[in-house]
Amino acid sequence: MGVPFEAFLPYVIMVGMFGVTGAGLASIRYYANDFKQPRRQLDIWDRQMMERDYRLTGKIRGQSDAVAAPPAFEVNSRWKAEPRIT
Repeated sequence: MGVPFEAFLPYVIMVGMFGVTGAGLASIRYYANDFKQPRRQLDIWDRQMMERDYRLTGKIRGQSDAVAAPPAFEVNSRWKAEPRIT
């Protein structure tokens, strides 16, 4: 006894929607990551370099080939100021 055709329609719709949402999420990550593949298995050194690149260029994936750092690099330390208690 065969399975009716109507029983496959909900499964096709569900699999299709999972595929559409997966492709949408992958494309959003790709565009948000400056059109580059996401980084994987980041260690402390990679995170420090990402922080430095962000402070130099304003983008996590941006890199600069300038010899001298911009003037704002001196004052935008990664150490956050403690809130003052009044």
